[in-house]
Amino acid sequence: MNNNRPVAIIGAGSIGIAFALVFARAGFTVHIYDPDEIMRNKALPSLLARLGDLETFSLLDEKVESVAARVAVFEDQSLAVASSQLVMECAPEKVEVKRHIFSQLDLQTPADCILASASSAIPASHFTASLPGRERCLIAHPGNPPYLIPVIEIVPAPWTSVQTIREAIARFKTALMHPVLVQKEVEGFIFNRLQGAVLREAYSLIRDGVASVEDIDTVMTNGLGLRWSVIGPFETADLNTRGGIVSHAEKMGPAYMRIGAERGDRSTWPPELVATVNSARRRVLPLENWESRVAWRDRQLMALLQFRKNNKTR
Repeated sequence: MNNNRPVAIIGAGSIGIAFALVFARAGFTVHIYDPDEIMRNKALPSLLARLGDLETFSLLDEKVESVAARVAVFEDQSLAVASSQLVMECAPEKVEVKRHIFSQLDLQTPADCILASASSAIPASHFTASLPGRERCLIAHPGNPPYLIPVIEIVPAPWTSVQTIREAIARFKTALMHPVLVQKEVEGFIFNRLQGAVLREAYSLIRDGVASVEDIDTVMTNGLGLRWSVIGPFETADLNTRGGIVSHAEKMGPAYMRIGAERGDRSTWPPELVATVNSARRRVLPLENWESRVAWRDRQLMALLQFRKNNKTR
């Protein structure tokens, strides 16, 4: 990787500016292009405002001006991407828009440039199938905003090359993000499928008169969300029941199956599926270390609660 070869951002909306910040903060030269002159004119002021906020919270290792100096706004897309090592497309979530942009990028960029879309749900195969350079195309879907939620989903199309996948992961790691590989194209990928599952149930609870909007948000911010900021759902289940995932599935699985059936979801946790998850967890955490990990989880939650107390949140 050569940080002197720019990363190009197509689209100067909130996600585009956020990606520009991510890469500029990591030392990359960044080129921004947007077809809308108003958006182009807003790009640098928006970037500076976000950099200022990061500096206020001591989340920058350099001066705001030093990071911003790596970013330039272009009036011509072909000039913005001409020597790029990576292009991040951050255009509206419309297949026809992305198909048009990628057809241009395939002609305008070097042959070794990775073409990535920040699409939230649309797989790359829906708009790259006919491109001569389709093997260098993939999805790189971030949390929002990516400079604060640094997970990035790498979602290859069936024809994306292994080299492209490896190099994309390496570039995002260099940009201090946490790439996860989505091994199979599915609409919504991982992030929005998990988020969507929570939202579907939240809407159902409102519809059924079970709880208020405010109380459901409270359960998340002071309950599930608080814990999930430290550990994910599988580790949560693993640590919530002595004996780990297998014990949790035996004790709680039937209740979760009944809850799912109420919503028309007949999926189950067969023994072989539980065994797969358990095997992954035991590689990370042998059961003899279970109690020490539970104590670690509790201390992490204590630190979060101390922060909230000191900053008078919630």
